[in-house]
Amino acid sequence: MKKILIFILITSFGTTAYSHGGRTDKNGCHKDSRTGDRHCH
Repeated sequence: MKKILIFILITSFGTTAYSHGGRTDKNGCHKDSRTGDRHCH
């Protein structure tokens, strides 16, 4: 039971660490204001 709960927690909240806010253009790309890099999703 404990392993199942841990798995659910990791898979439910794991993706939020990699996401970030910001507007995207028509291609799904945007420029990171901190680094100046442009990247697409």
